[in-house]
Amino acid sequence: MENSARLRTFIQSFTQLIEQADNDEERIFVDGKKLLSSLIHHDDWLPEAFAKPSVERYQQYLLYCDPLERFSLVSFVWAPGQTTPVHDHTVWGMVGVMRGAELCEEYERDPANARLRAMGSHHLPTGSVDLVSPRLGDIHKVSNALKDSVSISIHIYGGNIGAIKRHVYDPNTGQKQPFISGYTSKVMPNIWDRSME
Repeated sequence: MENSARLRTFIQSFTQLIEQADNDEERIFVDGKKLLSSLIHHDDWLPEAFAKPSVERYQQYLLYCDPLERFSLVSFVWAPGQTTPVHDHTVWGMVGVMRGAELCEEYERDPANARLRAMGSHHLPTGSVDLVSPRLGDIHKVSNALKDSVSISIHIYGGNIGAIKRHVYDPNTGQKQPFISGYTSKVMPNIWDRSME
């Protein structure tokens, strides 16, 4: 990690935001999006160990979890063509694309029959930030939009996302199944060692 100070400063600033926002999702999105945009604008801070793809599936590396589990910061690493199932989050979240590009396909449950309705899709190029929450829209499928390159996005969620009980959905029937994602790695970056700065 060449610039651990950048990651440390982001975490400190986001912690202050969470303390000041007092669960105000709109403020978290407005101010948090600025912080995340600034972080992903620089590609000099993510340790190589947390940027490694796998041929088996996309990787979800925990970079930091707030001690009170108010938020978590994760790097998602996508090999070419990899995709998630249709899933939800149950908490607010922000997705910032740092390398490559992603495709987000959005869904909504029909209250009459619980089936899923496709609500459209959007392309997320490098530098873009996407928002999710139960209030804004929380069900989607995400893919690496590049067929020949790795993509990396930095996600921040309103909880310890690897421990939250969420759902995957059958896109044809709308049937949902619970899941807990966990994390790819058992370690986090050491942002507190300042001996090399």
